[in-house]
Amino acid sequence: MAISANEAAHRAASDRELVTWVDEADQVLGALPRAELRERGLIGRCTFILLFNSAGELCVHRRALSKALYPGYWDVAAGGMVTAGEAYDDSAARELAEELGIEGVELRFHERFYFDMPDNHLWCAVYSAVSDAPLRLQPEEVIEAKFVSLEQAEQESLIKPYCPDSLAALQRYKAGLE
Repeated sequence: MAISANEAAHRAASDRELVTWVDEADQVLGALPRAELRERGLIGRCTFILLFNSAGELCVHRRALSKALYPGYWDVAAGGMVTAGEAYDDSAARELAEELGIEGVELRFHERFYFDMPDNHLWCAVYSAVSDAPLRLQPEEVIEAKFVSLEQAEQESLIKPYCPDSLAALQRYKAGLE
């Protein structure tokens, strides 16, 4: 699948963005370009925001094809890397506004956890929010979005490509509700 020149430029800028580099205990070691963090297999910080509507449905969205990690995959959470010098809470608010156009809502923090896969090492902070405001998708980040039940999202994740890191965040969120 080809990506547009705008998407390629967005990916290049994103890869140069300085993100927070941490150790296994989530202690800040410094800041590195996103691409270098990934290439060296180092640990970064990330936020996941589960967006629900007032009917309790979860917003799932499909990632842009230009994304370096999981391009075109479905995602159960807005979110992304914590930039250099940024707090988890600030990153969560910024990412929700950037990706889905949702601002000024209460973000409820749930927990932090370590996610570790061969191509993705993250300290993750999980948040949730409720909003019925219209979504304003950032085309460089999100192709499409829809609200579905938690059960439908989980069923779809068995047959469609879904981001494993955000699915882990969803499972942690659900476990916290029990």
